[in-house]
Amino acid sequence: MTLEELNELDFSNIGEWPAWVKAILILLLCGLIVTGGYFLLIEDQYNRLAQVQRKEQDLRHEFEHKQAKAANLDAYKAQLAEMQETFGAMLRQLPDKTEVAALLVDVSQTGLAAGLEFELFQPQKEQPREFYAELPIKLRVTGNYHEFGQFVSGLAALPRIVTIYDVSISRRKGKGGGILVMNATAKTYRYLDEEGG
Repeated sequence: MTLEELNELDFSNIGEWPAWVKAILILLLCGLIVTGGYFLLIEDQYNRLAQVQRKEQDLRHEFEHKQAKAANLDAYKAQLAEMQETFGAMLRQLPDKTEVAALLVDVSQTGLAAGLEFELFQPQKEQPREFYAELPIKLRVTGNYHEFGQFVSGLAALPRIVTIYDVSISRRKGKGGGILVMNATAKTYRYLDEEGG
């Protein structure tokens, strides 16, 4: 069949067309129907399927994460109990209001036992923090290097927490030869109970 014969085909009488032209027309119509059906009916379902598959993967990962937590729940509970016990022990190292005065005496006695001479021992105003309060103590002591080491070591050995900040050591001006002067701030801490003090 030539191009001229194709132009002469009568669309009102398709039954008279040659079989191979009818077959091509049927294939074209089937292709249009399948393509239209895909875009009208199936494409949305494929998109929804892809969304659901992604959600399934997310839920699977979340499940695996939670399952791992659940499998370790006993270990987490034991770790939490240990942390609470450790926290309680640390809180016991912080003096309460009634013990602060005794701690100040311990700090000064530790310095005297190390052979230091106090020129300044001045507790500062308490500074509240989140759940504890800092009590800074300005110190100026005189002695030799080894006595300073004994003093700091003695503070570390106290049953309560005492830290040293802003340490500066210099030679004593004038007489005194090997005498050193240490200026420092010692800080002790107090737990703030629920009543706010």
